[in-house]
Amino acid sequence: MVLRLYVAGNAPNSAQAVANLEAICREHLNGAYDLEIIDVLEHPQRAMAAGVLVTPTLCKLYPLPTAQVVGNLSDKSRVLLAIGTGSQTR
Repeated sequence: MVLRLYVAGNAPNSAQAVANLEAICREHLNGAYDLEIIDVLEHPQRAMAAGVLVTPTLCKLYPLPTAQVVGNLSDKSRVLLAIGTGSQTR
């Protein structure tokens, strides 16, 4: 699975999104993922190229279909549904 998380520096919502996503990946993806965290303050052109206007935004690029989740990723079932692992939590 290929994931990109767009964040705005160390803003509270961005830091929370990173922590939440790392926990979800550890618990549900068993190392079978590639996560890239992109700071839009340092790389605004990457966010613009991806059509990301709000941070934090998680983009699932592969496998298809692609999906996006906006926010601090605290709703685990919503994140799991978007990345295609189902809506149930452990």
